[in-house]
Amino acid sequence: MHEPGIRNQKPETANGSGEPSTEAPELARRLGLFDATMIVMGGIVGSGIFINSYVVARQVHTPTLVLGAWAAGGLIALAGAFIWAELAALRPKVGGQYAYMREAFHPSIAFIYGWTLLLVTQTGGMAAVAVTFAKYFVSLTRAPVSDWTVAAIALGALTLINCLGVRAGSSVQNALMLMKILVIAALVACGVLLLSGRWAAATGQAVASGEAWRPSSAEGGWQLLTAFGATMVPVLFAYGGWQTANFIAGEVRNPRRNLPLGLLIGVVGVIVLYLAVNIVYVGVLGVDGLAATETPASEVMRLAMGARGQTLIAIGIAVSTLGFLSQSMLTAPRVYFAMAEDRLFFKSVAKLDPRTRVPVVAIALQGVLAIVIALSGTYAQILSYVVAVDSIFFAITAAALLVFHHREKLAGSANNASPFTLWSKRVMIVLFIIVESFVAVNTAYNYPTNSAIGLAILVSGIPVYFYWRARLNK
Repeated sequence: MHEPGIRNQKPETANGSGEPSTEAPELARRLGLFDATMIVMGGIVGSGIFINSYVVARQVHTPTLVLGAWAAGGLIALAGAFIWAELAALRPKVGGQYAYMREAFHPSIAFIYGWTLLLVTQTGGMAAVAVTFAKYFVSLTRAPVSDWTVAAIALGALTLINCLGVRAGSSVQNALMLMKILVIAALVACGVLLLSGRWAAATGQAVASGEAWRPSSAEGGWQLLTAFGATMVPVLFAYGGWQTANFIAGEVRNPRRNLPLGLLIGVVGVIVLYLAVNIVYVGVLGVDGLAATETPASEVMRLAMGARGQTLIAIGIAVSTLGFLSQSMLTAPRVYFAMAEDRLFFKSVAKLDPRTRVPVVAIALQGVLAIVIALSGTYAQILSYVVAVDSIFFAITAAALLVFHHREKLAGSANNASPFTLWSKRVMIVLFIIVESFVAVNTAYNYPTNSAIGLAILVSGIPVYFYWRARLNK
């Protein structure tokens, strides 16, 4: 039976001769576990880990709290990975969160998610990272071009590559992700070489007494809670993106196995990388030094290798941001494709190229809107309203898993897990929902204007949904 949001998968050929079928093109399952893992990691690692740590150090002022913020963000991401892994196993469908919310709640909620993904969360994040890439590129090459020109060219080039097929887009993404891992490993290695003697110099005698690791009395209570909550905005922005791997479930071989494994392996790998980098930042620069520089990775490399080190890390950041853009261009258009398959978006967006078997119109739409937003916003503004809106849909998507569990119980088809395992799963899901809700509220409290912009775009999806429903019923 045909399911909304995804065309029935067919074999690579219809006649066994190796020749393409003359039937309508279908999404092709050409990605394996390695691809899924690289897509998960590529969706997380952008420019955030090289930049956002200084924002955390300005909010909280001890090594414990700085590293604690990154550890907490990692635990939240890991909890999310477990939840999304189970969702992938239960509903291995193209569109990821869109498909889960459509089936658990109502098509209107799923549509509003896709709407905000297109206009705010995914596209806004891509625009911010494209601008960051452009700044590094212009600085490194001293090319006589503007930042917005470079950002537009990068987004346009990645759009074209992904229109060539999911294998082409994934190959570029895999190569860039491996390069990112090498860059981070080099940064950590240089930091470790500097750590002997610098840790004590950075933290002083207070480390021995434990004072530097405890919040001051002025940071107690509500002030500490709100400050720590504010650190979650840049931290979760840096950790965000793992969920986008589920968008391409329709193009992953054996998605019930490879997507969950890819999620868990990928998120754990990123947590290790992020904690290692932040230990280096705090150890080499100290919390005050970290707070004082907006380019902590560059500062560490300068101390290790001088001007050459700064140049090398700048190249690494440029590669990292380009890799994030590549992953986003590969994954997000599958949501708009699923919306169009449900006849809740332009029919042409559901069109697959007969040769490459990818949604070329959806990919082109993603590229064009990312270019437009890159020309109209700033990094700080986009970061603020992306996190606020994204957190809301994280909470709703996690709640979808509770709905699926309840339906399985009513149908008598629940799995053979023990009551304790089921209880612990549900506790984790509820805690994840609470944390994401707190992040959304805290972001709105600290960044009311930008959060309001994101929420206004979210609400604007309601009348648009009813417009498409009216078209569907004609």
